[in-house]
Amino acid sequence: MSVSDLAETLDVPIPSMYRLLDQLKNLGFVQLDLFGKVRCGERTHKLIMKLWQNTDYKLERMAILQELSSKIGETVGISIIQDLNVVCIDRVLSDWPLQLYLPTGTHIPVWGSSSGKLFLSQLSDEKCERLVNKMSLDTAASYNQTDKNQLMEAIIKTRDTKIGVDDEGFIPGLVACAVIIPNNEDKGFATLFTQCPVKKNTLEGLLNHVPIMREAAQELSIIFNKDD
Repeated sequence: MSVSDLAETLDVPIPSMYRLLDQLKNLGFVQLDLFGKVRCGERTHKLIMKLWQNTDYKLERMAILQELSSKIGETVGISIIQDLNVVCIDRVLSDWPLQLYLPTGTHIPVWGSSSGKLFLSQLSDEKCERLVNKMSLDTAASYNQTDKNQLMEAIIKTRDTKIGVDDEGFIPGLVACAVIIPNNEDKGFATLFTQCPVKKNTLEGLLNHVPIMREAAQELSIIFNKDD
Protein backbone atom coordinates (compact mmCIF):
# COMPACT_ATOMS: atom_id res chain seq x y z
CA MET A 1 0.00 0.00 0.00
CA SER A 2 1.32 3.45 -0.89
CA VAL A 3 1.65 6.22 1.70
CA SER A 4 -1.14 8.21 0.01
CA ASP A 5 -3.46 5.17 -0.03
CA LEU A 6 -2.75 4.53 3.64
CA ALA A 7 -3.40 8.18 4.49
CA GLU A 8 -6.72 8.06 2.62
CA THR A 9 -7.75 4.80 4.31
CA LEU A 10 -6.98 6.15 7.79
CA ASP A 11 -8.33 9.64 6.95
CA VAL A 12 -5.03 11.23 7.92
CA PRO A 13 -3.34 14.13 6.08
CA ILE A 14 -0.43 12.91 3.96
CA PRO A 15 2.20 15.05 5.79
CA SER A 16 0.98 13.66 9.11
CA MET A 17 1.09 10.14 7.66
CA TYR A 18 4.75 10.59 6.70
CA ARG A 19 5.60 11.82 10.20
CA LEU A 20 3.80 8.86 11.77
CA LEU A 21 5.54 6.41 9.43
CA ASP A 22 8.93 7.94 10.27
CA GLN A 23 8.26 7.22 13.94
CA LEU A 24 7.15 3.65 13.18
CA LYS A 25 10.20 3.13 10.93
CA ASN A 26 12.51 4.24 13.73
CA LEU A 27 10.84 1.70 16.02
CA GLY A 28 11.18 -1.07 13.42
CA PHE A 29 7.45 -1.63 12.87
CA VAL A 30 7.26 -0.53 9.21
CA GLN A 31 9.54 0.12 6.27
CA LEU A 32 9.25 1.42 2.72
CA ASP A 33 10.16 -0.91 -0.14
CA LEU A 34 11.92 -0.06 -3.40
CA PHE A 35 8.62 1.18 -4.86
CA GLY A 36 7.75 3.43 -1.90
CA LYS A 37 5.11 1.02 -0.59
CA VAL A 38 4.58 0.57 3.15
CA ARG A 39 5.70 -2.87 4.37
CA CYS A 40 6.02 -4.61 7.70
CA GLY A 41 9.24 -3.86 9.56
CA GLU A 42 11.52 -6.31 11.37
CA ARG A 43 9.76 -5.98 14.73
CA THR A 44 6.35 -6.56 13.13
CA HIS A 45 7.68 -9.67 11.36
CA LYS A 46 8.99 -11.01 14.66
CA LEU A 47 5.60 -10.46 16.34
CA ILE A 48 3.84 -12.18 13.44
CA MET A 49 6.23 -15.13 13.60
CA LYS A 50 5.64 -15.57 17.34
CA LEU A 51 1.88 -15.54 16.82
CA TRP A 52 2.25 -17.90 13.84
CA GLN A 53 4.22 -20.45 15.84
CA ASN A 54 1.99 -20.34 18.92
CA THR A 55 -1.53 -20.41 17.49
CA ASP A 56 -3.77 -23.46 17.55
CA TYR A 57 -3.66 -23.40 13.75
CA LYS A 58 -0.05 -24.59 13.82
CA LEU A 59 -1.26 -28.07 14.74
CA GLU A 60 -3.59 -28.08 11.73
CA ARG A 61 -0.85 -26.82 9.42
CA MET A 62 1.63 -29.43 10.60
CA ALA A 63 -0.95 -32.22 10.22
CA ILE A 64 -1.47 -31.25 6.57
CA LEU A 65 2.29 -31.09 5.97
CA GLN A 66 2.84 -34.45 7.66
CA GLU A 67 0.19 -36.06 5.48
CA LEU A 68 1.61 -34.51 2.30
CA SER A 69 5.18 -35.55 3.15
CA SER A 70 3.99 -39.09 3.82
CA LYS A 71 2.14 -39.26 0.49
CA ILE A 72 4.93 -37.95 -1.73
CA GLY A 73 7.90 -39.14 0.34
CA GLU A 74 9.64 -35.75 0.27
CA THR A 75 10.46 -32.84 2.56
CA VAL A 76 7.72 -30.20 2.43
CA GLY A 77 7.18 -26.80 3.99
CA ILE A 78 5.58 -23.37 3.95
CA SER A 79 7.42 -20.19 2.98
CA ILE A 80 6.63 -16.48 3.11
CA ILE A 81 8.45 -13.48 1.70
CA GLN A 82 10.32 -11.04 3.92
CA ASP A 83 12.03 -8.10 2.25
CA LEU A 84 14.01 -9.66 -0.63
CA ASN A 85 14.23 -13.05 1.03
CA VAL A 86 12.06 -16.14 1.28
CA VAL A 87 11.70 -17.53 4.80
CA CYS A 88 10.65 -21.08 5.66
CA ILE A 89 8.22 -20.97 8.59
CA ASP A 90 7.01 -24.59 8.76
CA ARG A 91 8.75 -27.75 7.60
CA VAL A 92 8.34 -31.54 7.72
CA LEU A 93 11.37 -33.62 6.73
CA SER A 94 11.18 -36.79 4.68
CA ASP A 95 12.37 -40.09 6.12
CA TRP A 96 15.28 -40.28 3.69
CA PRO A 97 18.58 -40.49 5.63
CA LEU A 98 20.50 -38.01 3.44
CA GLN A 99 19.18 -34.47 3.92
CA LEU A 100 20.27 -31.00 2.85
CA TYR A 101 18.96 -29.43 6.03
CA LEU A 102 17.84 -25.80 6.01
CA PRO A 103 16.40 -24.96 9.44
CA THR A 104 13.11 -23.13 9.86
CA GLY A 105 13.75 -19.39 9.65
CA THR A 106 16.51 -19.69 7.03
CA HIS A 107 16.56 -16.71 4.65
CA ILE A 108 17.08 -17.50 0.94
CA PRO A 109 17.29 -14.75 -1.73
CA VAL A 110 13.97 -14.32 -3.48
CA TRP A 111 15.58 -14.97 -6.90
CA GLY A 112 17.20 -18.20 -5.72
CA SER A 113 14.20 -20.29 -4.70
CA SER A 114 11.11 -21.86 -6.21
CA SER A 115 8.88 -19.93 -3.80
CA GLY A 116 10.64 -16.66 -4.56
CA LYS A 117 9.94 -16.94 -8.28
CA LEU A 118 6.26 -17.47 -7.46
CA PHE A 119 6.18 -14.31 -5.34
CA LEU A 120 7.97 -12.32 -8.05
CA SER A 121 5.56 -13.66 -10.69
CA GLN A 122 2.69 -11.92 -8.90
CA LEU A 123 4.22 -8.52 -9.72
CA SER A 124 3.64 -6.73 -13.01
CA ASP A 125 6.39 -7.09 -15.62
CA GLU A 126 7.44 -3.48 -15.06
CA LYS A 127 7.72 -3.77 -11.28
CA CYS A 128 9.37 -7.16 -11.48
CA GLU A 129 11.98 -5.97 -13.98
CA ARG A 130 12.83 -2.92 -11.87
CA LEU A 131 13.26 -5.14 -8.84
CA VAL A 132 15.35 -7.75 -10.65
CA ASN A 133 17.63 -5.04 -12.07
CA LYS A 134 18.47 -3.94 -8.52
CA MET A 135 19.30 -7.47 -7.32
CA SER A 136 22.74 -8.99 -7.00
CA LEU A 137 22.55 -12.56 -8.28
CA ASP A 138 25.44 -14.03 -6.32
CA THR A 139 25.23 -17.80 -6.01
CA ALA A 140 27.24 -20.71 -4.71
CA ALA A 141 26.01 -22.74 -7.68
CA SER A 142 28.32 -21.04 -10.16
CA TYR A 143 27.31 -23.37 -12.98
CA ASN A 144 23.73 -22.08 -12.86
CA GLN A 145 22.34 -18.97 -14.47
CA THR A 146 23.07 -15.57 -12.96
CA ASP A 147 21.76 -13.67 -15.98
CA LYS A 148 18.94 -11.27 -15.13
CA ASN A 149 17.26 -11.69 -18.52
CA GLN A 150 17.10 -15.44 -17.97
CA LEU A 151 15.66 -14.82 -14.50
CA MET A 152 12.93 -12.63 -15.99
CA GLU A 153 12.13 -15.37 -18.52
CA ALA A 154 11.87 -17.89 -15.67
CA ILE A 155 9.54 -15.57 -13.75
CA ILE A 156 7.29 -15.08 -16.79
CA LYS A 157 7.14 -18.85 -17.28
CA THR A 158 6.29 -19.23 -13.58
CA ARG A 159 3.41 -16.79 -14.03
CA ASP A 160 2.02 -18.99 -16.82
CA THR A 161 2.44 -22.34 -15.08
CA LYS A 162 1.82 -21.11 -11.52
CA ILE A 163 4.62 -23.45 -10.46
CA GLY A 164 7.89 -22.18 -9.02
CA VAL A 165 10.97 -24.29 -9.71
CA ASP A 166 14.55 -24.30 -8.48
CA ASP A 167 17.01 -26.50 -10.37
CA GLU A 168 20.07 -26.14 -8.12
CA GLY A 169 19.85 -22.39 -8.67
CA PHE A 170 21.10 -21.38 -5.23
CA ILE A 171 22.35 -24.50 -3.41
CA PRO A 172 24.23 -27.11 -5.46
CA GLY A 173 22.59 -30.52 -5.28
CA LEU A 174 19.15 -29.23 -4.20
CA VAL A 175 16.03 -29.10 -6.40
CA ALA A 176 12.60 -27.80 -5.43
CA CYS A 177 9.18 -26.79 -6.68
CA ALA A 178 6.41 -24.74 -5.09
CA VAL A 179 2.77 -23.71 -5.49
CA ILE A 180 0.96 -20.68 -4.12
CA ILE A 181 -1.35 -21.13 -1.14
CA PRO A 182 -4.55 -19.36 -2.34
CA ASN A 183 -5.57 -16.20 -0.48
CA ASN A 184 -9.13 -15.64 -1.66
CA GLU A 185 -9.01 -12.89 -4.31
CA ASP A 186 -5.77 -11.33 -3.03
CA LYS A 187 -2.21 -12.17 -3.99
CA GLY A 188 -0.81 -15.21 -2.24
CA PHE A 189 1.45 -14.40 0.70
CA ALA A 190 2.65 -17.97 1.33
CA THR A 191 3.76 -20.97 -0.71
CA LEU A 192 3.81 -24.71 -0.24
CA PHE A 193 7.08 -26.23 -1.42
CA THR A 194 8.85 -29.56 -1.67
CA GLN A 195 12.59 -30.08 -2.02
CA CYS A 196 15.17 -32.86 -2.08
CA PRO A 197 18.79 -33.66 -2.94
CA VAL A 198 19.34 -34.56 -6.59
CA LYS A 199 20.65 -37.94 -5.45
CA LYS A 200 17.15 -38.74 -4.18
CA ASN A 201 14.93 -37.35 -6.92
CA THR A 202 14.94 -35.07 -9.95
CA LEU A 203 13.12 -31.81 -10.54
CA GLU A 204 10.88 -33.64 -13.01
CA GLY A 205 10.09 -36.18 -10.31
CA LEU A 206 9.09 -33.43 -7.88
CA LEU A 207 6.87 -31.78 -10.49
CA ASN A 208 4.83 -34.98 -10.67
CA HIS A 209 3.64 -34.17 -7.14
CA VAL A 210 2.19 -30.75 -8.06
CA PRO A 211 -1.47 -31.92 -8.28
CA ILE A 212 -1.44 -33.35 -4.75
CA MET A 213 0.50 -30.30 -3.52
CA ARG A 214 -2.24 -28.03 -4.85
CA GLU A 215 -4.83 -30.04 -2.95
CA ALA A 216 -2.83 -29.56 0.25
CA ALA A 217 -2.43 -25.85 -0.55
CA GLN A 218 -6.22 -25.52 -0.75
CA GLU A 219 -6.51 -27.12 2.70
CA LEU A 220 -3.93 -24.70 4.09
CA SER A 221 -5.79 -21.80 2.48
CA ILE A 222 -8.90 -22.66 4.50
CA ILE A 223 -6.86 -22.47 7.71
CA PHE A 224 -5.23 -19.17 6.73
CA ASN A 225 -8.56 -17.56 5.92
CA LYS A 226 -10.42 -18.57 9.07
CA ASP A 227 -12.06 -15.66 10.87
CA ASP A 228 -12.16 -17.19 14.34
